[in-house]
Amino acid sequence: MVAMTPFLASEKTLPPLASRYVDVGALPWTPTPTPGIDMKILLKDPETGLLTALFRWAPNTALPWHEHVEIEQTYVLEGSIEDEEGEVLAGNYVWRPAGSRHIARSRNGALLLAFFLKPNRFFDRGAPPGS
Repeated sequence: MVAMTPFLASEKTLPPLASRYVDVGALPWTPTPTPGIDMKILLKDPETGLLTALFRWAPNTALPWHEHVEIEQTYVLEGSIEDEEGEVLAGNYVWRPAGSRHIARSRNGALLLAFFLKPNRFFDRGAPPGS
């Protein structure tokens, strides 16, 4: 396992078994491939795909048709996100099983804490098949 926190100043000087104390406010927001969604990576392991991150969604943003390869977990800190199954509001949590597919949207913007065991698989950036 090569878990790490990008942009953590002390990362390279810490022993392998040391705790990582992360000043989240000091981490930069970095763009994702989806316009309107930025993230702060709190933990990632490039070998396994493990990722814990804060995601900031601008109003009227949609994350294109994708599949959750493994379980995905999201806690909504501010705003809300939704898909065809429902909406999760600030202070609430949603998890999706491996293999689930959807387009996620945020009408008013959102701040999310999300946990992934593997990266999402994105399909054609258009509509779901058969729609």
